[in-house]
Amino acid sequence: MKIGILDADLVGRQKHRFPNLVCEKLSGYWKEHGAEVTLLLDYDHFDEYDHVFVSKVFTDTPVPEWLRETEKVHIGGTGFFFDKAPNLPDEIEHHMPDYRLYDSWIHSEVERAKTEYARKGKPFNEKSFMVQFKEYTDYCIGFVTRGCFRKCPFCVNQKFDRVFKHSPLEEFYYEGCKKICLLDDNFLGCPGWREMLQQLIATKKPFKFKQGLDERLLTDEKCEMLFSSNYDGDYTFAFDNIADYDLIHEKLKMIRRHTTTRCIKFYVLCAFESTDEVDIENTFKRIALLMDYQCLPYIMRYQNKNDTPWKRSEYKGMYVSLARWCNQPSIFKKMSFRQFCEANQALHKTEGTYCSAMQAMVEFEEKFPDIAAKYFDLRYADGKGGEQ
Repeated sequence: MKIGILDADLVGRQKHRFPNLVCEKLSGYWKEHGAEVTLLLDYDHFDEYDHVFVSKVFTDTPVPEWLRETEKVHIGGTGFFFDKAPNLPDEIEHHMPDYRLYDSWIHSEVERAKTEYARKGKPFNEKSFMVQFKEYTDYCIGFVTRGCFRKCPFCVNQKFDRVFKHSPLEEFYYEGCKKICLLDDNFLGCPGWREMLQQLIATKKPFKFKQGLDERLLTDEKCEMLFSSNYDGDYTFAFDNIADYDLIHEKLKMIRRHTTTRCIKFYVLCAFESTDEVDIENTFKRIALLMDYQCLPYIMRYQNKNDTPWKRSEYKGMYVSLARWCNQPSIFKKMSFRQFCEANQALHKTEGTYCSAMQAMVEFEEKFPDIAAKYFDLRYADGKGGEQ
């Protein structure tokens, strides 16, 4: 039997660099059953396969208009069904992923780059080039828990109202992988978090929670275990709602009691409740608090499966500039928002006009000088690291 597997996000999104776990599980399952499995990189040859599986995570990933579920073409994932995505059959959901599914694609990308560099007469550093594929080559990936009780209206995870154990670690843990990546929705909300965290630590492998952790559930015990573990990279949390300001403030104090050196990052959701000056101010207020504790914000501009509200806002330029400023840590750590806009203006080539960042800042400041005076000149470097 010939099986085609297509990762729609890989095909449809420029520079997408994260493996589709469903695709890897499907590949592992069908290979175990003797099938010839091929990773497809286009939609042109479906008729050559007995079955084709197309999986999509992101709703805005483009797919052909003609793509439909048929007897031999099967589609799935949140990108197609948002919060109504059907579950995989248990025998596939709990199958060891095929961590070699993407090998041929990675090899072709390397060879293409070598050819391109040679054509331009430039030296090719394969080790440096391969860094972009680290999630494909270095990590075993899975869920030890599923579900969340928060029911956040902006979140795709609406299917469950609790957090529960999903897979034992050994179900997707492969000794040959250097690291572990967890995709859990709200790991700290599971009653069995302690035992599972101890198991992760016991592997002695670096591990990370790709989706972030719920800092509202932190306790001193959780902080002690997390911040003393062999964690991979930055610790990531979320600051989605200004209503949580006081609670997040208390948790930031707790975090910095346990670690003063580890890099802490927060996803900061904006453009959800509104796309007006109030939302802009609330975004800056959260950024300012994170600055005080030497934490990095990462701006997440809300979009749903049908709409991107911030793109219709009169402050679209501010949303773009905020994301460009915050989401580049090397810039955010050195410049205030005003300095960032001024730096962009200095690079602007059309004399007598503003660049988009400067234009957005100037117009907003003219309308709301009090907001600008309070936030535009704050700098990460002036943060106290939580020593308050």
